[in-house]
Amino acid sequence: MQALVEHKGKQFLVEENSELKFPYLGGEVGEKFQLEKVLYTDDFKKKEFGSPYIKNLSITGEILSHGRDKKVVVFKMKRRKGYQVKNGHRQNYTMVKIAKFKKQSAAKPKKDDSAAETKKPTTAKKKADTKKESK
Repeated sequence: MQALVEHKGKQFLVEENSELKFPYLGGEVGEKFQLEKVLYTDDFKKKEFGSPYIKNLSITGEILSHGRDKKVVVFKMKRRKGYQVKNGHRQNYTMVKIAKFKKQSAAKPKKDDSAAETKKPTTAKKKADTKKESK
């Protein structure tokens, strides 16, 4: 089974028992986490699309390690102006192993009758003119 997951503004195609490099998650090595923003699933028989996310589906995974990527060089220059700026950046990442895809049962929230009784209906009051007439 495959799924398209959104995390920190990026999309990842994940499968069970696959290892991926995610943007830094935090947490400790060996800690479990859940991804709930699932956009698309494919079990090789049926494809399911969310709008925007698939409800009642979450993906669990485990943090394997943390690290830093190779340096990305950012060079800015304006020709004939004598302007040059060179910066570097190393992005933190987390190596992740995807464990299971979990379907959750759709539990409907219960309506609380006591909450409906305590709310008072709001009425719009008209403001009276506060101007005093002079004689």
